[in-house]
Amino acid sequence: MPLTTVYSAEIPYLQILDECGNFDAALAKDTLTDADVKALYEQMILNREFDESAFKLQRSGRLGTFPQSKGHEAATLGVARAMRKGQDYLVPYYRENPASFLHGLPMHYILWFWGGDERGNQIPKHLSMSPLTIAIGTQGLHATGIAWAFKYRKEERVSVCFFGDGATSTGDMHEAFNWASVLKAPVVFSCMNNSWAISVPLKNQTASETFAQKAIAYGMPSIRVDGNDIFAVYKAHRDAIELARKGGGPTLIESVTYRLADHTTADDARRYRDETEWKNWCAKDPLVRTRKFLEERKLWNDDLEAKTIEKAKATVREVIQVAFKVDAPKVEDIFDYTYSELPQDLSQQRDIGQTHSLGLEPEQETLRTPQAEESRY
Repeated sequence: MPLTTVYSAEIPYLQILDECGNFDAALAKDTLTDADVKALYEQMILNREFDESAFKLQRSGRLGTFPQSKGHEAATLGVARAMRKGQDYLVPYYRENPASFLHGLPMHYILWFWGGDERGNQIPKHLSMSPLTIAIGTQGLHATGIAWAFKYRKEERVSVCFFGDGATSTGDMHEAFNWASVLKAPVVFSCMNNSWAISVPLKNQTASETFAQKAIAYGMPSIRVDGNDIFAVYKAHRDAIELARKGGGPTLIESVTYRLADHTTADDARRYRDETEWKNWCAKDPLVRTRKFLEERKLWNDDLEAKTIEKAKATVREVIQVAFKVDAPKVEDIFDYTYSELPQDLSQQRDIGQTHSLGLEPEQETLRTPQAEESRY
């Protein structure tokens, strides 16, 4: 019997606005309006300013470390714009500040988090958002479980999971892909392919030509997009979200972007990253590209740029004031916010501030005799 093909596939690539300003109006139809793009560009400027200020705070010793989002602005804002704010559930890792802020997270929460204040993890419930995920890949399982709950409850809600290219090497993400597909869970997996998993380059991360093709093994639709193109990111995620909302199950979207800063403030990318590569990607900066689009349509100019930057600086200054003027957390908080109902022994520890046996049972002191004390030595 001759060999036959039992399965074949292809991965589409979507780009609507390239780095030279070329724009495909047909593909952009019914996506973002000029007003939408202008508002998103203003958000990009705000987030870039937040990044720079947080970097300075870390260098001055006021934050422990900080991962900048520089270069990821379009790849994350386009996703958040496609979601239903407060309804669809955002599951980030740690480089999605632009999406989190657009989704409603107060900006000072991020400064609390990286400053070591656990209140940064106490996300307001109405925002439909999980805290930042530091452990690589674990959030995929959370997003799948959340989506499964939506399906079980017959709620028209979708979870959107962000993760980096390095997370595709973890078992957790593949378990999430598999179960999301089997359960037809309403989840969209958004892979930020920024070429580097800390210092590990793509060539050492996977032998696949794309990350999008990894969805094929799980019977999941996928697409690769230009992650610095706000139109392409928005369109791909809007379509995937609506597919999931209508019962079509999960989608994997690979957004090809680049982190223009170090992995975190604890990293020095100059030690492993070629400067020519970095300069080439600087020319593809999503802020530069989006501004070109707006200027072509006479919707932006130098005066607007200067005013928006100054407004962003003022906003970030206010955010910093809020973050660092907050009262210090109470010692009792570690007890009060760990259990829904505090066990008796821990309640006692909280009240007396002691854990040793004499502190817990001070009446033992009266049992001590001089002879007993001498016998201890």
